[in-house]
Amino acid sequence: MAKTIINAKIYTGEDTIESGYIRFEDTILEVNSMADYQENPADETIDANGQSIVPGFIDVHSHGGYGIDNMDANPELINVMTKKMLAEGITSYFPTTMTQSDENIEKSLAGIAVSAESNPMIQGIHLEGPFVSPAYKGAQPEQFMRKADAETMKRWNEISGGNLRLVTYAPEMGDVSDFETYCVENNIVLSAGHSGATYEQLMDSKVSHVTHLFNGQLGLHHREIGVAGFALLEDDVYAEMIVDGFHITPAMVKLAYKTKGADNILLITDSMRGKGQTEGESELGGQKVFVKDKQARLENGALAGSVLTFIDAFKNILEFTGCSIEEAVKMSSVNQAREFGLTNKGQLKVGLDADIVILDETLNVHKTILGGKIHEFK
Repeated sequence: MAKTIINAKIYTGEDTIESGYIRFEDTILEVNSMADYQENPADETIDANGQSIVPGFIDVHSHGGYGIDNMDANPELINVMTKKMLAEGITSYFPTTMTQSDENIEKSLAGIAVSAESNPMIQGIHLEGPFVSPAYKGAQPEQFMRKADAETMKRWNEISGGNLRLVTYAPEMGDVSDFETYCVENNIVLSAGHSGATYEQLMDSKVSHVTHLFNGQLGLHHREIGVAGFALLEDDVYAEMIVDGFHITPAMVKLAYKTKGADNILLITDSMRGKGQTEGESELGGQKVFVKDKQARLENGALAGSVLTFIDAFKNILEFTGCSIEEAVKMSSVNQAREFGLTNKGQLKVGLDADIVILDETLNVHKTILGGKIHEFK
C-alpha cells in the first residue's frame, strides 16, 4: 500500500515546496504541491499539518553510540545501534573503524560486512586509521599507526565485502602513491585526517576530502595553510565538520561556512559508544573515555569523538551560521549522496529511496521513514 504525507513543507534538496505532498512505497512515487494533490482512497494518508520534511540524513563518520562500537565486530549489535540512529534522522550510515591492531580492524570489517548484507542503512565503511600520523593522533592509539600501503588496503577491502568507501590517512608519511591509486581505482574516497600534511603535499596527493575539519590536522597559519587551509581553499574538496560547539567553536563554524559554502561541507557526528548513554565512563579504541557536559574526553583531556546526535548537528549549523534549511539539507544529505555516488539517496525525488525525515515545529525528529517504513518517535 502506498502512503502519502500531505500538507507538509518539503525541502527536496533541490527546491522547497511550501505546502506539498509526497507519495511513496519503498521509493518515492510523487512529490508535488498540494494544489496538484488528488486523494487516492487506497493510500494511507498522513497529515503533516505544516511540519517540515527533509531527506534522510547521511552520516559518513561515526564510530558508534548507544553503548555500541563498530569495533565490537558484532553484526547484531550494529543493527541494534543503527535502528536507534533512526531517532536522530539518520537513514544512511558509514560505520567507522579506528586505529587498532590489524586483527581487530579485520574483525570489525568482517562484522560490518555481515551487517551490511541485510541492513539498508549501511551504505559504506569509513576506515579511519591506522594510516595516520602520531603527531596528530587525537584519540587514535599511536602504537598501531603506520604508513598507508596498497596491499593492506586491498586485503581489507576484500574482507569488508567491497564496502570501503572512505579512508582517512596521512599523505605525508612516505610514498603512498600505490595506495592512492588503488583507492581511486576502487571507488574509495581519500581523506586527509590525523595529518600534518602541508598544502604542497596535499596538492601532490589524490586527497578529495578532509576528515573532521580543524581537528587532528595541521591548522591554518599565515605561512603554511596546512590541511585546514587546503580544505577551505580547494573548491573540489569536501570537508567534514563536527558541529557540536566543542570540536569547533561556533565562530569558527561560521567562518568555515562563509569561506567554504554549503555545497562542499558534510555534517558528521564522529559519535562514539557513549552517545545516547548517561554521563560517566565509556570506551573508545581500548581507551578509557569520560562523558560529561555533552563531551567525550580521554583521561588526558583530549576530545575522543563526540556524543552528538545528527539532528543536533543539523540544528546547530542553522544556529551557528544563520544558514537556511535548504543549505543545512545540502550539508546533511545532498552533498554526501553526491560525493559517494549514492544515487538513490540524498534528495526527495521520484524514483529515489523513500528515506524521509519529518521534523516538528522545533526541528525535532517526529518520524523517520526508511525505505518507505515509518518509524515514529513522538
